[in-house]
Amino acid sequence: MTTYKGQCLCGSIKYAVDKIELKMGHCHCSMCRKFHGAAFATFGEARRENFHWIEGENLLRSYQAENGTVRRFCQQCGSSMTFAASAEHSDVVEFSLGTLETPLDIKPDVHIFVGSKANWSIICDGLPQYEGDRSSREIKD
Repeated sequence: MTTYKGQCLCGSIKYAVDKIELKMGHCHCSMCRKFHGAAFATFGEARRENFHWIEGENLLRSYQAENGTVRRFCQQCGSSMTFAASAEHSDVVEFSLGTLETPLDIKPDVHIFVGSKANWSIICDGLPQYEGDRSSREIKD
């Protein structure tokens, strides 16, 4: 069984994931685009018991948006580390796949919030696309 390891850009915050869930996706919402400074953000999921901060958890800072979502990032380098749909505790941790150091044997399976994607971004990988979250209307080409 592979233990996946990741860290922020400056290496001050490190984590390990014992098992990554199969749901992982590219989020095109305007908040994720702004927070990541990119066309979309890619998140993986792990059950809380499978996600462990190894070092630097005290360096995490949080930003809670008006809609209740919480994004955690490194106070030193600004790397996006985790996302939560609300400030309430959940049994799932969504983490930025771009911070992984260990190669993945699974791939993202969906594009979400495509209804608000950057107009200059072109999606051409064949993955399903949803106007909002996974439960919203699927966009067909």
